[in-house]
Amino acid sequence: CFVNVFFFVFFFFFTQSQASAVQALTGKSIKPLISIFNQIPGNEAEKKTTLDQALRGVLGDLIVRNAFCLNLKDLCSTAGICSATTPFVLLGDVLDCLPLDLCDKIFSFVEENVSTWKSNSFYTAGKNYLLRMCNDLLRRLSKSQNTVFCGRIQLFLARLFPLSEKSGLNLQSQFNLDNITVFNKNEQESTLGQKHTEEKEDGMEVEEGEMGEDDGPAPSSIPIDYNLYRKFWTLQDYFRNPVQCYDKFSWMTFLKYSDETLAVFKSYKLDDMQASKRKLEELRASSGEHVYFAKFLTSEKLMDLQLSDSNFRRHILLQYLILFQYLKGQVKFKSSSCVLNDDQAAWIEETTKLVYQLLREIPPDGDKFAAMVEHILNTEENWNAWKNEGCPSFVKERTVDDKPKRPTRKRQAPEDFLGKGPDRKIFMGNDELTRLWNLNHDNMEACKSDSREFMPSLDEFFAEAIEQADPANMVEDEYKVVRNANYGWRALRLLSRRSPHFFQPTNQKFKSLADYLDSMVSKLAKELPDIPSEEIKTGEEDDDDNGDNLLKDSNDSPSIQSKLVTNQQMDDIAAKLGAQWKNLASHFEMKAAELREIETDSEDVDMQAKLLLVAWQDREGTQATVENLVAALNAAGFSQIADGLSEA
Repeated sequence: CFVNVFFFVFFFFFTQSQASAVQALTGKSIKPLISIFNQIPGNEAEKKTTLDQALRGVLGDLIVRNAFCLNLKDLCSTAGICSATTPFVLLGDVLDCLPLDLCDKIFSFVEENVSTWKSNSFYTAGKNYLLRMCNDLLRRLSKSQNTVFCGRIQLFLARLFPLSEKSGLNLQSQFNLDNITVFNKNEQESTLGQKHTEEKEDGMEVEEGEMGEDDGPAPSSIPIDYNLYRKFWTLQDYFRNPVQCYDKFSWMTFLKYSDETLAVFKSYKLDDMQASKRKLEELRASSGEHVYFAKFLTSEKLMDLQLSDSNFRRHILLQYLILFQYLKGQVKFKSSSCVLNDDQAAWIEETTKLVYQLLREIPPDGDKFAAMVEHILNTEENWNAWKNEGCPSFVKERTVDDKPKRPTRKRQAPEDFLGKGPDRKIFMGNDELTRLWNLNHDNMEACKSDSREFMPSLDEFFAEAIEQADPANMVEDEYKVVRNANYGWRALRLLSRRSPHFFQPTNQKFKSLADYLDSMVSKLAKELPDIPSEEIKTGEEDDDDNGDNLLKDSNDSPSIQSKLVTNQQMDDIAAKLGAQWKNLASHFEMKAAELREIETDSEDVDMQAKLLLVAWQDREGTQATVENLVAALNAAGFSQIADGLSEA
């Protein structure tokens, strides 16, 4: 009794659902279906099953009356009142029940709504149904008679599925070995050797688009015999199965037949005069629509016309380029024995150039067509490489590790390594670094301390060098400290900080750093009276000894040394002269070029005055005495400065 009640309720609502579907279809509104969906008892799945059956029943009635309800079932699925697979099941039912001409119209609806099928609510549930539906259609269609419809189905699948969908890829690079080109292989049955008188007697009519008497000469004069016919169509077997080319004997046959075929193309070229003028005009006015041959016609009677047809030649030459690309390319599933030798690779390279040349010579727009083919084949190499890599997805999904993280500090914060307690000891990651860092509580103040002054004075640093420069000490040159590279480097740094002689230009040329330091030691020995050493010659005044004798006689040094101007005295005088140092320069007989050099070396007037005195001292040498400087100061009008120098 319970089963009978359930069946009655189901049948009642099923009938009501069909009536609501018809009402919704008539009024082009989904509201009646939503209303009956809410009235059906049971859970969500049972409601959808009831409505699915109702829609299939309505669809069956409408198919009989040649009416359709395609949009309605899509709306129902989108609204969630029927299963997501219902639109695809109904589409399959429709296409199975209709003839091919009506299937063409129904498939237009499928093509127009490809974006709907790719949406989240349809794609997962319906992709397999759509694939099965398209495959069923392809099995019913003829590739030669329904070529356009087959192409539309293939394009629809290409738009529906992502590029990385492996179900539509030829992963193992397999060939359609069933595509066999049938031609006459019996020479005894061939008619190519016979004269064309029979054809003329038949009175063949000249169809529109073919060459007539007014359009040009008679058909092409290409000498065609059975051997050319057989060799030409035999090449299709190599295009069908390129693996044969790796066999030694098959390759020799392919090489021979290809050379003869390409020689015919090269010897008998097409031009605009040979082609039909009407055909060219129609082709150019067809907005890019080109002739497509679904299958080659291999009749011997058509051979002459085919070789004279530009589209036919392009098809054959393009087959060569595709074959060469496979033979040269790196294909993952190729056998290890499928390798070209050097002679084969060289022949393919030369023949490829010949094929492109022939393509450019074929009218119309040969150059444009050849460039387009080359571009397409270059792009195909990228697809081959993608397949060799296992067809990775073009969509780079962000992994868990690549998700943006909260930025972290590259270094620890002070609170992470500061110690606790009154000492506030800072840990540097190493025991020795920690000890050095915590020697003082305030490292900045410790760096400013006087104890951090490590630069020695001139008299301390050069005391040993001046002592070694004295001939009385008899120190050989190779043992002098100025010959030490490390000492020389530190001496230069100290002179740049402490001595004005470092920046004073000179005409002397030094062969080495040691020679330069010898000269500087000679000058410093004169300026540092605190060092008990003999006076050292500069080597500039005495040309006879050529600088060999560095020191004068020790008996003359005390009297002269007491009269020489010291570095401290020059600093005091320079500070007092200031900007008036040029008045003294005229009494020193300094040249204008020397004055410009002094002004260029420093912008400080006190330093300019000091450089003037140093230049005077270098020039005068042993005559740079206090008496001579006092005389020059008095002559320049600096009597007060001169008196102060005399008293000192």
